[in-house]
Amino acid sequence: MNNILPLIQNETLKIIKKKRFYVILLVLLVLVPIFTYAQLKVAENNREKFGNDWRLELRQAITDNQNSLGSDRVPEEWKTYRRVFVQQMQYYLENDVNPNEPSGVTFTREFMDNSINLFVPLLIMAIASDLVSGERTTGTIKMLLTRPVRRWKILLSKLLTLYMFVSLIILSVFVISYLISGLFFGYRGFNVPVFTGFQIVGQTVDVSAVHAIPQWHYLMLQAGLIWFVSLVVASLAFMVSVLVRSTAASIVVMMAALISGTILTNMASSWQSAKYLFMVNLELTDYLSGSPAPIEGMTLPFSLTVLGIWGGAALIVSFAVFTKRDILN
Repeated sequence: MNNILPLIQNETLKIIKKKRFYVILLVLLVLVPIFTYAQLKVAENNREKFGNDWRLELRQAITDNQNSLGSDRVPEEWKTYRRVFVQQMQYYLENDVNPNEPSGVTFTREFMDNSINLFVPLLIMAIASDLVSGERTTGTIKMLLTRPVRRWKILLSKLLTLYMFVSLIILSVFVISYLISGLFFGYRGFNVPVFTGFQIVGQTVDVSAVHAIPQWHYLMLQAGLIWFVSLVVASLAFMVSVLVRSTAASIVVMMAALISGTILTNMASSWQSAKYLFMVNLELTDYLSGSPAPIEGMTLPFSLTVLGIWGGAALIVSFAVFTKRDILN
């Protein structure tokens, strides 16, 4: 362990000197205010239309979605989502709980829900995609491997450093989202009740296991799932960085995988085998909110297992290739 710590410190300094993490923070500081302002304008429009009566706003949303179910232009997959949405909103209405209570905490929760499958993984790729391939491009890998240190220790130090920065990225997204959105919506909302435990059975919602938890508790559960997804994505990007010599190629491969996952999630509901692909299982927070799974039969334990297998396999391939390949040539 004593041999690993100096290597981790060295890798940390490399990442800091590349200023990738600072770029990520800058991206967040630019984009989060834009998203917050857009959400503020939506809230103002709803206030003009419905006043401060959130029940009226919720009833209108339920009516709009019910009306769309009779349209032939709406795909059947979308109708399933809307049926579930209608039943969930009716549950909130019956229990006199506003699901969209305006606050910095609510904005952060919704922002993270929408960021888990693409935005956060893209931020992680900014650091993960060139940890190994970048050193090949610059030639520094040759100097690193001439040290009297086992190759697996060198790679392990890179992996642990990556996981550390992944954790910092997740923390930064939560903190920046909350601090900036709180300026517009206020910093309250930690104890607002959120319902979880919705079970999707066909096209209906089973509410027998539904229970309310404080929003801070929901955020903790959400953060854990997002952190797990981020570690898996980081492991896969790390593997690609080991396998591919070019940083640009590494980034392209991971971007293609993530974007294809977004497409498959919307289009592959009838392709059962797609549920074994890692990118289809990234939206773990949907299980908390009770949104329908992309493919029938998918559950939280199933998605955790699939992602765990992909992440573990990526690490095995990374260490096997790095320790045996002739990287010096």
